[in-house]
Formats: sequence, structure tokens, C-alpha cells
Amino acid sequence: MSGSVFGDIFKISTWGESHGRALGVVIDGCPAGIPLAEPDFEEAMARRAPGRNRYATPRKESDTVEILSGVFEGRTTGTPISLMIKNTSQRSADYSEIAGYYRPGHADRTFDEKYGFRDYRGGGRSSGRETAARVAAGVVAAKLLDPLSISVVAYVKQIGEFVCKNNIYMPPKEYYGTDERGRTVINSGYVPEPSKIAASPLMMPDTDVSNAAEEYLNEQMKNGDSVGAMIECVATGVPGGLGDPVFDKLDAGLAGAIMSIGAVKGVEIGAGFGVTLLKGSENNSPENAGGVFGGISDGGDIVIRAAVKPTPSISVMQRALSRDGEMIDISVKGRHDPIIAPRAVVVVESMVNLVLADKVLKNMTARFDRITEFYNK
Repeated sequence: MSGSVFGDIFKISTWGESHGRALGVVIDGCPAGIPLAEPDFEEAMARRAPGRNRYATPRKESDTVEILSGVFEGRTTGTPISLMIKNTSQRSADYSEIAGYYRPGHADRTFDEKYGFRDYRGGGRSSGRETAARVAAGVVAAKLLDPLSISVVAYVKQIGEFVCKNNIYMPPKEYYGTDERGRTVINSGYVPEPSKIAASPLMMPDTDVSNAAEEYLNEQMKNGDSVGAMIECVATGVPGGLGDPVFDKLDAGLAGAIMSIGAVKGVEIGAGFGVTLLKGSENNSPENAGGVFGGISDGGDIVIRAAVKPTPSISVMQRALSRDGEMIDISVKGRHDPIIAPRAVVVVESMVNLVLADKVLKNMTARFDRITEFYNK
């Protein structure tokens, strides 16, 4: 199976299945000297982990990350970093009956079409559990970006018709400013504190909207149904110059990275699809670009939104196609999230961190003076 490798310089390869013995990631191209230890992964992995509250699958996994290689005496060595996360709470028997049919909204049939064979236990490689490896890799990418003052924060902005209005990202009142030396700089907007986001079980920083969305979600759970949502992600401190023209644009890389998350069905950057309602005189306001012009970062906040579909595994009776070509009535059994988005917040952050880490390293070769400065020091 191809398609499990991501990145050009800071390159990751994820491996493993939902009901296998373990899953993990190999990171190649990470510079030597970055402080890294197993406890560094705990906070991010806990945010993605199942069983964190009633709105996540009751499957219990510790999601402890083990460092197998690439780290010595608490620092990366520059060699491949191998990270492993053991599966400890599989219930493969819950999936035995779906071997004979294709679950609506899942990749069951397309995997059969492509490979002629599939691991039906929890979706195998197509399971959302694969994203645990991405989050682990994202922690390493964030460790690379942190000394550069690059920060990535995401949250659930919308669930159903409930949209956060308060305590969400607000662009700066004035896009351009000057620093103490009189140089032009780009101001950063307001980004909600991660602690305020985490205070909501739905990862919604607007308390009133979060409470209303909970009531809505509780009602859907009683009906055995699930709901979709929108995640907003903001990267601050990103320097100008990341990304390349034409086929390797920063915004193209970000969109592709987030679209690679199984539950994501749409991505927009800056004003996104809202530009269809604007005139040129309105759209030229720089904040509408979301921090990227011509595929290259301008130094402003990068604002991304992702549409996350409702969980397809629901107990509502549905029509499904059997492997024999018959339409049958099914109700999906097992342990499933009534909403995907809250656990996907950290996955979106991780993919953005991975793209930015890769672009930062790649950008070091863009100008000759950077090369001569390094080697002539």
C-alpha cells in the first residue's frame, strides 16, 4: 500500500491498523539536537485519545508513545525517529458481522475495489485511529517550531447550526504595523487560549454556544445519530517566505494535509469560499488571504477551516450494500464517536505543524546568502 508517506524533508511514514498490535510513525529528516522525551507526547495524545468524555468513543486506550529510535540522552540524533503506540482495547468481535457488507459512509467498498481484500476490523488502515501516529509526529514538529515562536491552535468553531461568536480568532485591527526599529511588520490577531478551548468537552471556546451544542448533540445521541462540525485553526508567528510558487504552494500543502484526515470533507484558507460574495475592492484586504499570497506566507496569521463529516458509524437503521450485491438493512454495532471534530482538533494542529516544519527546513535552501552565511561562519 502506497500513500503512507508525507513530507519532503521532514518526512513521516505512519503504519499500523486500528485492531493490530500497535501503530506508529517513522520520522526521517528531523534535525539533531531537539529535546525530546516520552512525556512530551502525553498532553497531545490525551486530547486525541478515545474515552476522554461522553462525546468520544468509549474505547479505552492509554495511547502511550514509546520512542524506539532516533533519540539519545533526551535529544534527537538526526537519524530516523521511530515512535510506537500499542493497541490495548480492541474488540474485533464487534466487527465480525460487517465482513459481509459495506458500511455506509466508510471506505469498506473502495478498499475492496482497490485491493480485493480488506481488514474489516474497525476499518483497518482507514480507521481514524491512524491519526494517533500523526499526532505523535506533530509533537516532534511542534518542538522544532516552538523556538521559532511559531504556534498552532485549533478549536471547534461550529457544530450543526451552532456557531461560536465569542472568544474565537479575531484578525488584527490594523494588518500592518512597525516595530521598535521602524520596520514594517504584520500584526497578529486574537487567538483563544488553549486552556479555554479545553474547558469545553466539545473544544468550543464560546461557553454559551458550547452548552447549546451539547444539548443538540445529546438529542442526536438519544436517536443513535451523529453530527458534523467545523474546525478553525490559526498558525501565528509564521515567517514570511514559506512555500514555493506553482506546484508546491504553502496553502496547497496545508489543504492537502488537512484533506488527508479521513473525516475532513472540505478546507478553506482565509476568506475561503466567502470570496465568491466579495468584490475585488473588498477581497484585497490582506486578512482575506489567510496569511498566504501566491502560495508563499507573508508573515501574517494563517487561518484555516476544515469541514468534518458526522461519524458514519451510527445505530440508526440504514440500507447497505452486501458483498453479494444485495441491499440489506443494517445497524452498525461497536463503540463509536457521536461527533468526530473535538478529537480531530489536535489532528488538524498536528498536520499544520508537520507542513510548517517541512516548509521551514525546505526554505533554508531558497537563498544563496543563507548557505554562505552558514558555511562561512
